[in-house]
Amino acid sequence: AVLGPPEVSITSCPNCINVTIKLPPSHFRDRGKLLSLIDIYEELDYNITLKSLDGEYKKPRQKTTEEVFSTVIEELYPSRNYCVSVEFSASLNRHSIPSPWKCATADSEAPQGYHKVAVASAVCVSLIIGAVLKCVHTAGFFLQKKALPQTLV
Repeated sequence: AVLGPPEVSITSCPNCINVTIKLPPSHFRDRGKLLSLIDIYEELDYNITLKSLDGEYKKPRQKTTEEVFSTVIEELYPSRNYCVSVEFSASLNRHSIPSPWKCATADSEAPQGYHKVAVASAVCVSLIIGAVLKCVHTAGFFLQKKALPQTLV
């Protein structure tokens, strides 16, 4: 039997991509129940191939005992497009079909909402400074409308 292809989805994170992997279904049944690949093999090996402008890079082989799991590929260049393909194998079965390539762009270090927060903070600080200046002006500490007494001039 050939393993795969797994179902793969990827999302961006700052200088990284998060890869979610769902094992392919098996076609074996036990007492009418469809067995998962984990039921059959207990543990599977998987390889992730990462492709970018720099070329292809195979990550070291990993093991899993879960049907659905995630892994994060870190230390990527921000704002660069990366594609991944995942391939499974078992100790007793090395025949597999890799997943189709899935692509995403790694985010830059600043989170998406960062610019909105910066603008909102600047507006709040400006309002606070304006309120303080208005209070100081009302108290008569600067921009006085009354003329100074002749002795102070």
